[in-house]
Amino acid sequence: MEILIAITTGLSSVFWVELVRDSYHVLGHVLPSLYRLHVWHHRVFRPDLSVVSDTIYRKAHWYNDVPEALVMLLFSLLPPGIMLIWGIEQQWTAWAGTLYTIFFLLSAIARGLGIAYADELTDLTHRPGSFTSLPGKWLVNRSYHWRHHFDNQNAYYCGTFTFIDKIMGTAVSLKGKTVAITGASGTLGKSLIQELRSRQAKVIALTSSGKTVALTPNDPVKTIIWQVGQEAELASELEKVDILIINHGINVHGDRKKEDIALSYEVNTFSAWRLIELFFTTVKTDADKVTKEVWVNTSEAEVGPAFSPLYELTKRSLGDIVTLKRLDAPCVVRKLILGPFKSNLNPIGVMSSDWVAKQIINLAVRDFRDIIVTINPLTFLAFPIKEICVSTYFKLFTNQSPETSSDNLPEVNSLS
Repeated sequence: MEILIAITTGLSSVFWVELVRDSYHVLGHVLPSLYRLHVWHHRVFRPDLSVVSDTIYRKAHWYNDVPEALVMLLFSLLPPGIMLIWGIEQQWTAWAGTLYTIFFLLSAIARGLGIAYADELTDLTHRPGSFTSLPGKWLVNRSYHWRHHFDNQNAYYCGTFTFIDKIMGTAVSLKGKTVAITGASGTLGKSLIQELRSRQAKVIALTSSGKTVALTPNDPVKTIIWQVGQEAELASELEKVDILIINHGINVHGDRKKEDIALSYEVNTFSAWRLIELFFTTVKTDADKVTKEVWVNTSEAEVGPAFSPLYELTKRSLGDIVTLKRLDAPCVVRKLILGPFKSNLNPIGVMSSDWVAKQIINLAVRDFRDIIVTINPLTFLAFPIKEICVSTYFKLFTNQSPETSSDNLPEVNSLS
């Protein structure tokens, strides 16, 4: 027990100084006096993370990193001080945060002095070169931090752990992003459009209704008409899209004729799959890898009954395909696991589509990769277990697929 307490205390003190560092960073973008120091850090790097000037790089550490480390060092004394005052044993482990901070301080001084290899060994989130991984979910990596410099400087504040960004809703920025939504003329589609606009995103409505989507008669949305089976015709438009939300679907309820089976799979499963593959072909640069995303509405039917067997079968198939594609996806792929909300597909739904859309966006900007919005508490338990098991199974018994190209996209004839 004593060893467990010691380890917990040590790790907590390290986590504490990281929270101090992230808070200092946030204040550096809020307080003009601190921003005058912090702005040097943003003057250092080009979009490929190469250094503009060695002189500016060194000054940035004296003006930003060293003061930041000194603030961390000051606050690192708080945990052992509290344990000393309260007479808590094993207070020596609380000094782990101080030792951790001293390393950061010495590293910043070394970089400021221009000591050889100090930057390569200690400034890992700013190393140039192609990104080899997607933005980290819990830990900050190069691709995560790149977005703070070149996507939105008022987001992605964290330095090591992403905890503060998740709390603040700055782990994913929607400001200025071009977001395309299929099923945009539906109830949830319109609610998502409204919520995305409130986050300063630029929205494109993809609809098969044949009509321009409008939130009100005087508020039309940029609309692209498309049909299931004609996904390839959207290729040029998707090149300009940052986030694709696949939200269209069909519910034949209790019908089970062969035409109903074909239609349900074509709309709910295969059309979504083709759009995913098509969107992956638009991810070409490092910037694309860290800013482009696909959100797929697979539904709570992945793990529970929807009292519509064909809807359940097709959504479960789509969910498994998304799980499979995630293993080597070139960009972030999110699942929307939604419970029963009132819509044309489900007139007896119990949740408001506006409320559901708000929760989706609130969770997305906190970088939830599986966004669960439901009134059924069992889903919060069943879905993670299902996703871990299926993902592990796929990882063990499939081979890594080559990069998707436009030459090997699946083709299909239009239903019309």
